[in-house]
Amino acid sequence: MLTLAVLLACAGAVPALAGDLLIHGGPIHTGVAAAPTAEALLIRDDRIAFVGALAAARAKAAKDARDVDLKGAAAFPGFVDAHAHLTGIGLRELTLNLDQTTSVESLVAAVKAYAAAHPDGPIFGRGWIETHWPEKRFPNRADLDRAAPGRVVVLERADGHAVVASTAALAAAGVIRDTAAPAGGQILKGPDGAPDGMLIDHAQSLVAGVIPPPSEALKRQALEKAGALYAARGWTGLGNMSVEAPDLAILQDLATEKRFGLRVDNYMDPSGAAQVLAKGPSTDATGLIRVRGIKLYMDGALGSRGAALLEPYSDAEGLGLQLTPRDKGLALMKQAKAVGAQVAMHAIGDRGNRMALDWFEESLAGDTAARWRIEHAQIVADADLPRFAKLGVIASMQPSHAIGDLYFAPARLGRARLHEGYRWKDFLDSGAVVAAGSDAPVEVGDPRIEFYAAVYRHSLDGFANADWSPEEAVSRDQALRMLTWAPAYAAFAETDRGTLEAGKKADVTVFSKDLMTIAPPEILKVEAVLTIVNGKVVFEKR
Repeated sequence: MLTLAVLLACAGAVPALAGDLLIHGGPIHTGVAAAPTAEALLIRDDRIAFVGALAAARAKAAKDARDVDLKGAAAFPGFVDAHAHLTGIGLRELTLNLDQTTSVESLVAAVKAYAAAHPDGPIFGRGWIETHWPEKRFPNRADLDRAAPGRVVVLERADGHAVVASTAALAAAGVIRDTAAPAGGQILKGPDGAPDGMLIDHAQSLVAGVIPPPSEALKRQALEKAGALYAARGWTGLGNMSVEAPDLAILQDLATEKRFGLRVDNYMDPSGAAQVLAKGPSTDATGLIRVRGIKLYMDGALGSRGAALLEPYSDAEGLGLQLTPRDKGLALMKQAKAVGAQVAMHAIGDRGNRMALDWFEESLAGDTAARWRIEHAQIVADADLPRFAKLGVIASMQPSHAIGDLYFAPARLGRARLHEGYRWKDFLDSGAVVAAGSDAPVEVGDPRIEFYAAVYRHSLDGFANADWSPEEAVSRDQALRMLTWAPAYAAFAETDRGTLEAGKKADVTVFSKDLMTIAPPEILKVEAVLTIVNGKVVFEKR
């Protein structure tokens, strides 16, 4: 597809590029409103030297410039996943991956096959989600006991807000009929009153000790794997959420060793946030790995009915869960504000988003330039939506959540408040910045899916109905901005990246076809063919 005299040593390594790189031969979308397309792009070392006419670019290029003929492929500013979990992305590829399970029985079959291949030790997996399953229920311990009799099995729901545990796992953890759920958690019970294996939000901690944590070596492998996978999908960077301090250290080492080449803006879990809360944001020696702030959780997820709602769920009792106590949250926010660290707070439900906005407003005290973020901002009441722009709060949203959740969101919310959900267009119209991402490994972590969902608002097989609020789809220019400029802005990096302009860092994503013109279903069929970060090729399709 491409003519490029660069050989990559391996998918995970970062090759060195010296001199100029001249890109032409296909549409080049700059992300700049005044000059949205260009004929050629000239990269010199780590920065963009020129954007414009091919003849002018050739005249400016060094004699030994590497020539990249796109042959009709389309170049864009580097796509950035504004919200993902890098360690989890890698571990998903290295452990029992359940994201393709289509029923309780397929889950049982997957566990049974894994148990046969791994006859010793506890079994951990992640990725299942029951909302499309024909059984219309959560899995339970009896299902896991059928799949792996007597084995300790813990399987995490795709959204990370629930697990299902086998009888042996519950026994090993000491979870019995009378075990009390911790604050912010639920232990679901069967008809006999005993735990059925489903543990929601903070109740997951009850079985945390029965699965050995991943070793440093496995995490290193996972992070390197995730970097190579993301580069191959066309991502040039990501916002890395809920980062533990040891994982950050491994990531920094990999970047130093040139075994990881993407840009990563890290938002630390409070357990590992001491340094950023004491000294503020920082950047490593490579310039790729930055620490921006902290990540907090206000509530749970809509699918497991942990999202905090203003009114009860339409299909069950309860208002959801508050995961961070007010005093603790405000104390952390005070520390963050004092050193210029960003706060990124997970909020799903309309009550969760209102509380997050209230806490932000109290903590920021009129500072509208802090660029604090609400992660997901999925269900937002009409009265609260304008507060994002008013307070300078970024809506960090995941388009793919809508095209998955809208199968079950009408049941959870009821039609009267369904319009509160997944309001990308409403946010943009209000003047808020919407930074788009995937929340992988909750979702696949594919820029094509996020772009498709944003502009088309249909399921991957083309389904949609009036409940899906098609009017909330955005234009292609808006979607491109949500996935390029907005993640840069959300991490205080828009002067260096997010658009293709002379002087900016050379981060470029090339897809086999032009996302801005092809029919929506075709978006899912394009391929990432070239990914450039900091002027270096980190992925090239052979």
